[in-house]
Amino acid sequence: MTASGPNRTAPGVVDVVALGESMVTFLPSRPGRLADVPSFERGIGGAESNTACVLAAAGHTARWVSRVGADGFGDHLVETVGGYGVDVSAVRRDPARPTGVYFRTAGDRATDAHEVAYYRAGSAASAMSTANLDLAAVRAGRVLHLSGITAALSADCLDLMRELTAPRPDRPLVSFDVNHRPALWREAADGPEVLRELARGADLVFVGDDEAWGAGDPEAVRAALPEPEVLVVKQGAAGATAFHGAESVFVPSLRVDVVAAVGAGDAFAAGFLSATLRGLPVRDRLRHGHLMAAAALTAPGDLAAPPARAHADRLAALDDAAWGRLRLGPGWTQADRRADEEVPTP
Repeated sequence: MTASGPNRTAPGVVDVVALGESMVTFLPSRPGRLADVPSFERGIGGAESNTACVLAAAGHTARWVSRVGADGFGDHLVETVGGYGVDVSAVRRDPARPTGVYFRTAGDRATDAHEVAYYRAGSAASAMSTANLDLAAVRAGRVLHLSGITAALSADCLDLMRELTAPRPDRPLVSFDVNHRPALWREAADGPEVLRELARGADLVFVGDDEAWGAGDPEAVRAALPEPEVLVVKQGAAGATAFHGAESVFVPSLRVDVVAAVGAGDAFAAGFLSATLRGLPVRDRLRHGHLMAAAALTAPGDLAAPPARAHADRLAALDDAAWGRLRLGPGWTQADRRADEEVPTP
């Protein structure tokens, strides 16, 4: 599967459109409980906009579609995401609802050694609907990237997601990151089945083996979700398995010196989508996903500079033994960036 379509050369069409809520993130100035942290640094966070930013930094055209408040935090989000080279012209401002924000501690979000305080109820993005977004701009991409987070925000958001994953003769390739966040669902029991319903309508699905409807084993996940043409089961530190038709490919994760375990899943999706846009083999799509994830893991914050394309291509082309010997640490993405200067963007 490659990301193409009947309208891929139409005016305004970009490589990837990412739709979803982004929030202003407040990062602690030092470790400790939220009650004890004296000050915070401002950043941004949002699964879909993170993926769009990484893709733009990697040389693709990307658009982020959302709603933000008509406030300073909304200004910051739009300016920051736009600063990565992402088209933000389809982001709508809502004068009646605020931009969502959240605070987190310095602990690992993948474990219980952290606190997160969300202030997103009633946010501008939670009011996204088929009536108040530019659906032409949403669909004007070779790939439309969505996540299950949006479906949990409101009934209108869920209706929007159902519309965007419904069969259409002219729709772009629909990429769906399950991103099951139980705390976001008003009725926790509803989340898994609603997300599976949406995943069945997508062409490409990313799902963690810890959120795959209790299936766990990649083959069992595929049995539970046979509809998508491509299914990527992320297996944590072990690696990831991609199913493409009858093909099944496993690629182990890289060894990395972790700085911050945030944003890796969004970066993995960006790497896989980048390689999909370029028509690379499934193994290389997985490897580019792991490389982008390694870039995020070896840098602070949710977003990190990706490796130069030529450098990433060389690493992705290594034989299995050499791939297994790789160990990446902070600063590795800056190595040999000049080699990419003469490589054109497809």
